[in-house]
Amino acid sequence: MSLTDPRQWPEAYAAAVYAKDVEAFTALYAPDAHAFDTWGAAPLNGQAAFRDMAAEWFGSLGDERVVVTCRELHSAESGDLATLHAFIEFQAVNTDGQPLRAVQERVTWVLARLSGGWVVTHQHTSAPLGFGTAGETAD
Repeated sequence: MSLTDPRQWPEAYAAAVYAKDVEAFTALYAPDAHAFDTWGAAPLNGQAAFRDMAAEWFGSLGDERVVVTCRELHSAESGDLATLHAFIEFQAVNTDGQPLRAVQERVTWVLARLSGGWVVTHQHTSAPLGFGTAGETAD
């Protein structure tokens, strides 16, 4: 799927994750994409790293699916570059669609418009520690 608008990216990401579609997930990233991931000790570098991570993640889910929801999505676009940032929730659901558990993160995506459409070139996720939920801040 070629994205014609960078704001389509979160929806395409959510669809690929829910479908556990490794190839659709991988296609959302540039060949030289780089990520600092909340859960990984080392950065992800290149599409092959994203493919391997997705295959491992999706394979670990068994019959479960993951519903991805973004809130407070903000975007900025200038020429062939765009940034998106949001709060993102990953909610595991069983085969009946019943919630099992969820985790929230903060995410920033940097996208570039390449010949195949908009893809992520850099991703950074983080999680607040000790301040309650993702939307809260310390006083």
